[in-house]
Amino acid sequence: MTSPAPKKDPWDLPDVSDLVVGVLGGTGDQGRGLAYRLAKAGQKVVIGSRSADRAAAAAAELGHGVSGTGNADCARSSDVVIVAVPWDGHAATLESLREELAGKLVVDCVNPLGFDKKGAYALKPEEGSAAEQAAALLPDSRVTAAFHHLSAVLLQDPAVEEVETDVMVLGEVRADCEIVQALAGRIPGMRGVFGGRLRNAHQVESLVANLISVNRRYTAHAGVRLTDI
Repeated sequence: MTSPAPKKDPWDLPDVSDLVVGVLGGTGDQGRGLAYRLAKAGQKVVIGSRSADRAAAAAAELGHGVSGTGNADCARSSDVVIVAVPWDGHAATLESLREELAGKLVVDCVNPLGFDKKGAYALKPEEGSAAEQAAALLPDSRVTAAFHHLSAVLLQDPAVEEVETDVMVLGEVRADCEIVQALAGRIPGMRGVFGGRLRNAHQVESLVANLISVNRRYTAHAGVRLTDI
């Protein structure tokens, strides 16, 4: 009788140092912050925007080898594409890039939120979440969800050497999730943690509304840290 194969170490993640990471919405706060941190960690990063000139100007400001171009060129030239566009432009942006994103590993970090006089609150898309909307719009892409709970202020602050937070990564294919976990782990202080299937993305996206309330109450830039792992 053969012995069962040893269980894989969940922290044994792939080498992602040679992957090109594109950031759609790379001129916005969240996109700029992620591009800056990944590039500073040694990743090759391309930021995309509806305006190639605006993307190029933002890339020049970020330094660390970041390049900037239009969204379509960004998608075509990248191995992994992070979607960091505003929620109200999410569907239209992805629909327009379906061909360019075919075969790519797509990481959706968009949080569907509304705001009123009581503060931020979660919206629930017809598909269930922004990530599930992305999966429906991009049938030929490998869609994951991650990077939802990060402070754009901390990401962009060069005085902050380590971003102490965990990144929950959700997706249907474990190997794809591990690539995204490994990318998160390249940023000092950050861990990528598998968080389940895409059907569980809504509550992860929605938690941002709570974090906004926390940050306003305590004048902070709170993230998420998972215990006992």
